[in-house]
Amino acid sequence: MESFARKIIDWYDRGHRMFPWRETKDPYRIWVSEIMLQQTRAETVVSYYNRFIALFPTLEALANAGEDELLKAWEGLGYYSRARNLKKCAVLLVTEYQGRFPDTPEQLLQLPGIGPYTAGAIASIAFGRKCSAVDGNVLRVMARVEGIEEDIRRPEVVRRIRERTDARLPDQDCDRFSNAMMELGACICVPKHPRCEACPVADLCTAWKTGCQGELPVRSRAKPQRVEKRDILLLYSDNRVLILRQNEGLLEGLYSFPNLSGWLSEEEHLSFLHSHGMDGQLLGEREPARHVFSHVIWEMRIYEYRITRENGSYGGWANGQDLQRLPMATAIKKARQYCLASLNQHASKVMHLPLQK
Repeated sequence: MESFARKIIDWYDRGHRMFPWRETKDPYRIWVSEIMLQQTRAETVVSYYNRFIALFPTLEALANAGEDELLKAWEGLGYYSRARNLKKCAVLLVTEYQGRFPDTPEQLLQLPGIGPYTAGAIASIAFGRKCSAVDGNVLRVMARVEGIEEDIRRPEVVRRIRERTDARLPDQDCDRFSNAMMELGACICVPKHPRCEACPVADLCTAWKTGCQGELPVRSRAKPQRVEKRDILLLYSDNRVLILRQNEGLLEGLYSFPNLSGWLSEEEHLSFLHSHGMDGQLLGEREPARHVFSHVIWEMRIYEYRITRENGSYGGWANGQDLQRLPMATAIKKARQYCLASLNQHASKVMHLPLQK
């Protein structure tokens, strides 16, 4: 098994992508990068990572971060529960672990937001522990190397692959081995059209020997994404727009505009406004927007209204600077762009009008 590990490490040492989290042994920075890298390409993460570390350079800084500041730093990465778990974990480490990360996978798994892969990555890369870090890239590599023809979405198959990866761990350089395996999956052993001719362990790969690399890994189909129709309402008053902070659902903790389920009529929009103590006048409809989440697709229509009466009990009013400062989900990015354009360019014409109380 040592020859497999040595070939992987030597290949990695000859040249690999340079990322800021690969230039440190700080478990805090490695942890932040690994959480960001979940569901996100490494090249995309770099700018977010650099900005996040600049804002929160230590565990203590993250533990003391305000939620708006934290979510704004995460804005655009999606899966915002990851950011909230980062904060929760940082508070726990500062208050109960004296600001120090535990250094074994077993201890790391006790922390919020840290699963088997992240625990293995931190323990092996930051602390040099002899343990594997099996992410999607490594699952694919090992399924092909071992010729595993079972569905890698099944937990028992993942456990078996983790055990086989553990069996191939070197006695030393586990940090480089973990990085090398992930790099191999990202750059060589890719999902479609793997570059087997450039693979350092092609001679040890069952899929390469049998010519079935195109069929592996076996992955059952995910459930089809459901489509939801939504109406986004941009409600203007006195060069401001009404915003809400979401307390649950996909946009929990983020600011949004009134977001109604279904494609509704103007009369239904006005009925909604009336139910919240407001009256309004339709200004127009913007180009629609579409956003794909992991399990649902939002098909959004965007309407602008001038509010002519409001009782001040629903949501809050924000100006253009507020919209730039507050954390808002990528799903409503297009609506925010429309809103900023209206606030900046047409405020004196259509929005700076007195309200009837």
